[in-house]
Amino acid sequence: MVRIVLVMHAPLGQAFAACAEHILGAKPLLTVFDVAPDDPIEERVQQLSALLAEPDGKGGADDGILILCDIFGATPFNIANRALKIALESKVAGHLITGTNLCMVLKALTEQQEAPDELSEKVRLGALKGIVNADCRQLS
Repeated sequence: MVRIVLVMHAPLGQAFAACAEHILGAKPLLTVFDVAPDDPIEERVQQLSALLAEPDGKGGADDGILILCDIFGATPFNIANRALKIALESKVAGHLITGTNLCMVLKALTEQQEAPDELSEKVRLGALKGIVNADCRQLS
């Protein structure tokens, strides 16, 4: 099972995890790594890279990692990007996707058994399918 890691501006990761638990009816198998405004960046990169390198007991790094971030280029993304590069040097299979919405989190959790490459593409496509201009749809 691929390990899902949410790396986001605090408290967004915790909020996504709580929403997923509410919708799925069970505590989701994911790791939340929220980043506070005053977090020391170098320290957080080291913490996250250590977390990515070791099994978490929920699927583990051996099956790959999918990191979901909120905003491309923001501090959580920069921390995740650097930590993933360190993990990839240790032969951990991983992907990083930005622009995370709740549809993506749910897709990742419900398709977690997929291989990392397939999962990252399914999550990306799930995000696009979840974006609907509802005023142009006939709702019944």
